[in-house]
Amino acid sequence: MSNLNTLTSLMAAAAMATLVSGPVLAHGDVVPQAVKTEGLSPLGDEWAETNPYRDSGDFERAVEIGASAYNQNCARCHGLDGISGGIAPDLRYLTPDYDGDDWYKYRVINGAVRDGAVYMPKMADTLSQEALWAIRSWLETKYVEE
Repeated sequence: MSNLNTLTSLMAAAAMATLVSGPVLAHGDVVPQAVKTEGLSPLGDEWAETNPYRDSGDFERAVEIGASAYNQNCARCHGLDGISGGIAPDLRYLTPDYDGDDWYKYRVINGAVRDGAVYMPKMADTLSQEALWAIRSWLETKYVEE
């Protein structure tokens, strides 16, 4: 009878662990989180060609906003503190220049889809240009040369 109780207890624990761990481990469809951009110069509807905050008085504020926005919207795939675990590109290697801005802008506007699977959502559909350039500004502070 003792073995039956032990087996029943183990099965109940396994079932409970399965029920609890599913929602915890699987992030499923992740919805971008809103980003407050107060204190940054408004950029309008037309996308800037390069990071408009890089050489402006808004850079420090953009970095502050971008750090929080990155952690809320990007870290789950691109890694904490910008350090990728290999699933998504390591954004610390994006050069802080036109080429890096061009790649970044293309991805946040168009996302990434392969074989019908969404690898990255079109972040510009949800987040403002100000929020996305703020994230880019923060990433520039993490830049690592290859």
